[in-house]
Amino acid sequence: MSILSFLFGTKDEKITVLSASDFKEHIQKKNVQLIDVRTPNEFKSGSIKNAKNIDIFNSAFTSKCEALKKDQAVYVYCQSGGRSRSASKKLSSMGFTEIYDLQGGISNYR
Repeated sequence: MSILSFLFGTKDEKITVLSASDFKEHIQKKNVQLIDVRTPNEFKSGSIKNAKNIDIFNSAFTSKCEALKKDQAVYVYCQSGGRSRSASKKLSSMGFTEIYDLQGGISNYR
């Protein structure tokens, strides 16, 4: 293991970080699993159409994600990108194989 991979982690091939324009294009093409991992209050203040709110800080995060289809793409976002990165790693460890993370979060999307 190199010092860089030790410090910054290794790249997970199941996770793709998309720019706001690419993310918009992807989620408009088809019926997708779209997850907003912010808190319920943040979600109420505005979200992407058809997003499901699954708060990464909630103890039920894992069980709620288990209800998603692991063989279908999952699109994840938060406010600025940090929580969605953590959520994407968690989803990968749970067996999801195609995960798309919105670069810069919803604040970059608008």
